[in-house]
Amino acid sequence: MMATTRTSLHATVCVAILVTMGFALGCSEFVPIGIQPQLADAFGVSIARTGELISLYSVAYAVATPILAIATGRFRRYTLLAVYSAVFCAANLLMVFAPNFTVLLVSRVLLGMVSGALLALGITYIPELMGVRRISIGVSLVYAAFSVAMVVATSLGKLAAELLTWHVAMAGSAVFAVAVCALALAILPRTGATDEPATFRDQASLLTEPQVITGILVFLFGVGSVYVFYGYVTPYLQDVLGLGAVAASGILMVYGCLTFLSNLLSGILDRQFGIKATVGVFLLLAAVLGGLFLAGGASYGLGFVLIVAVLMYLSSVPCVSLYMRSARLRHPKALTLASSLEPMAFNLGIAFGTAVGGAVVSGPGLRFVGLAGAVLAVIACGVAALTAHLAHRRLD
Repeated sequence: MMATTRTSLHATVCVAILVTMGFALGCSEFVPIGIQPQLADAFGVSIARTGELISLYSVAYAVATPILAIATGRFRRYTLLAVYSAVFCAANLLMVFAPNFTVLLVSRVLLGMVSGALLALGITYIPELMGVRRISIGVSLVYAAFSVAMVVATSLGKLAAELLTWHVAMAGSAVFAVAVCALALAILPRTGATDEPATFRDQASLLTEPQVITGILVFLFGVGSVYVFYGYVTPYLQDVLGLGAVAASGILMVYGCLTFLSNLLSGILDRQFGIKATVGVFLLLAAVLGGLFLAGGASYGLGFVLIVAVLMYLSSVPCVSLYMRSARLRHPKALTLASSLEPMAFNLGIAFGTAVGGAVVSGPGLRFVGLAGAVLAVIACGVAALTAHLAHRRLD
């Protein structure tokens, strides 16, 4: 009885660490969004150029995550955790002390290359710690923590940059990253189910599943539709909606709180409806982003901004569950790759959406990001419907 209690307590602590790690990863990823104007001034670049800190990070994240998952299949999970943690912390520190914009970009690329692998590795612990039936809950908690990080990294980071300097925001994120990684290495299990060696073929075979391929495209267009707007949310709030710096920070905090709710709702949607839920989500998202465009600089446009926050992550857990279910049922040695597909696909969407947003900002202007996002959301809706159809045929 006491041994069972200890085991249960240890599992709970481990899940809490994984949730905290999700928070740390989110802080590191999103900290530039809240301080774009300060970075532009400090390094003598345009606001559109600071978008590269997000898009290049996302490209590195998307490309490196599945490659690392496949290439490191023969290594023990704990060894990889130690290596990824060391690189993650080093990249955070390099961001703080970057002497110029080029070095800052390099630090973001390095951070992106390892962050997805670290998140994917963490997700593989959840079935062992919580059981297969509770994967949706565990994953949604980790992603919800990621959303809380968005509040801290954007709103409080922006406030710290306004009152002190942008270095303070990045330094806080770096110190927290080091502390969380040290805690994870001290407490997470040294061995586990994914320690069994997996060949390239064992894992890459997952990518032959049609519902997995279209599921990746769901993220590309779905996440992209949001990040056309969210990649430039700070200048949008200030330049289009006319908010001051403090008011914009407050709105970003509320936005982040609503995305926390979005992640929790994502887990509920997955348990009730699975991947089918994403079809309706993207239809609604298209309507809301279209409304944001039509609102222009009117004050009620703020309502559309906050609704986007609620919808932002509703598709995440259904897609993650689809990837991991496809692996468990048809490619059991590809679980690590399956868990890496969400961060890969999500950041492909971020890179795509931010790049489209940058083109819109440099061309028609900030006011048109809602319209561009609505178009991408309609495309995502169609791809989600196809994915649901394929999943029903292949897995049910």
